[in-house]
Amino acid sequence: MKARDAKFRIGQVVRHRVYPFRGVIFDVDPEFSNTEEWWNSIPEHVRPTRDQPFYHLLAENAETEYIAYVSEQNLVLDMSGEPVRHPQIDDYFSGAVDGEYKVSSGRLN
Repeated sequence: MKARDAKFRIGQVVRHRVYPFRGVIFDVDPEFSNTEEWWNSIPEHVRPTRDQPFYHLLAENAETEYIAYVSEQNLVLDMSGEPVRHPQIDDYFSGAVDGEYKVSSGRLN
């Protein structure tokens, strides 16, 4: 499998194409890098391909906040401009400018 370049970057706010949640990207895997158990828990008819970037999100829906792992094919940019209310935002980011979060200086490699 040949990994593709990521379409989205750390700090961007995205939303899921199908399910009602959104989040800010805090990490990117060039291709699937989770457990087989996680992979097999996805119904086969909606299971994405492994050979694409997968994104770690500080995610939220109407009820709660959580960490999500989502394939690139299932994400679109969130253009709402609304802040993400995840409690770990300050652990990764120093604030938002024009709807995009800026990585905290302590998080840069």
